[in-house]
Amino acid sequence: MKGGSAYVLHRSGFFLFTLWIAVTLNFLIPRLMPGNPAQLILEKFGQNEVIPPAQIRAIEAMLGIPTTPLWQQYLSYLRDLVEGRWGISYSFYPYSVTYVIGQALPWTLALLGTTTVITFVLGNLLGALAAWRRNSTFDALVTITANFTGTFPYFWTAMMLLYLLAIRAHWFPATGGYAESLTPSLSWTFLSSAIDHSILPALTIVVTGTGGWLFGMRNNMINILGEDYVRLAVAKGLPSRRIALHYGARNAILPNLAAFAISVGGLVGGSILVETTFNYPGMGYLLFNAVNNQDYPLMQAIFLLITVATLLANYLADLLNGILDPRVRTGGEVR
Repeated sequence: MKGGSAYVLHRSGFFLFTLWIAVTLNFLIPRLMPGNPAQLILEKFGQNEVIPPAQIRAIEAMLGIPTTPLWQQYLSYLRDLVEGRWGISYSFYPYSVTYVIGQALPWTLALLGTTTVITFVLGNLLGALAAWRRNSTFDALVTITANFTGTFPYFWTAMMLLYLLAIRAHWFPATGGYAESLTPSLSWTFLSSAIDHSILPALTIVVTGTGGWLFGMRNNMINILGEDYVRLAVAKGLPSRRIALHYGARNAILPNLAAFAISVGGLVGGSILVETTFNYPGMGYLLFNAVNNQDYPLMQAIFLLITVATLLANYLADLLNGILDPRVRTGGEVR
């Protein structure tokens, strides 16, 4: 039998070990990719002919591309990681990786943070109501609609909304995070433009992401409503709203809370398909450009942020699960 402290130590050790593995893979994967970022930069300037090696070495020195053995690069990488030095971005030279990420991260957190909360709340509410009124017209309408919209990939939904609402109806801007004539500021003119540009990407995520929470909540609540204590509450004549909320939804939402914590951890990575479709200046669009330009420092920083945030959210979800369900931390049956 494991006590509470033993459970925390076990999960903490697993978190640290997984974090080390992720950091190591984050170092190796970009370096195993074919190509040379210095050569790509020269080709962008129209130098498609044979490039002299001396010129490539000069660009490598300017960008700070390491030429030492791999094990020395790994040690330097770990040291710089601890000291918070992310390096210079190859594709946004001479800006630092920290500066580039700092410009994109708020856009992604604003977009995905809002839409994640909306999809979670909307999906769970509809799922709980559909389970309580299962086999009704409302249940059939909600589940069929969610199943229909959930089968569409992000890219297809984004293209359809872009065509219908931006190109045909001209209701919303087609691309970008704000009007090109504006400068980012806290003025209402800029904020209203940013909100206007974010509606289509947000709508894409909400339409395609709500169904998963809906079906998860509906299935969980149907199982909960079949328990003996719910039948006893019904037999006692308790109000239907109290049974649905306090006995059904309150217990059915627990598995979704852990999934919600993990999804929050993935926010820093952005949504590559949605952001690239709308040219939205978030982390997903930044990562797409970093991969295309073989920007190793920027790729490593983004991958590491995604990994750390996801692992940390998973770790906190495990601790929360141990608090909410004593069987988890005492070695009993988890689910």
